[in-house]
Amino acid sequence: MADQEFDELVDQAPPPEIDSKYRLIILAAKRSKQLQRGARPRIEIDASKHKFTRIALEEVIQGTIRFTMTDGADGAAAAS
Repeated sequence: MADQEFDELVDQAPPPEIDSKYRLIILAAKRSKQLQRGARPRIEIDASKHKFTRIALEEVIQGTIRFTMTDGADGAAAAS
């Protein structure tokens, strides 16, 4: 059941600057680490009822997470 909800979130239309599902997942993973380290959610959601990964994915999809693309060899994106 949780996998189905996750797939539905990933299949939603992300902001136009996110060009692939891979980038969406990488950004959400980085944001999830920030939340685990004490960052506050940027969306209205009950953090006690949802895992950090779910909150992070929602934030990225809603466009509340800014990021920059780097020209590194791995093509990583930095979330802030």
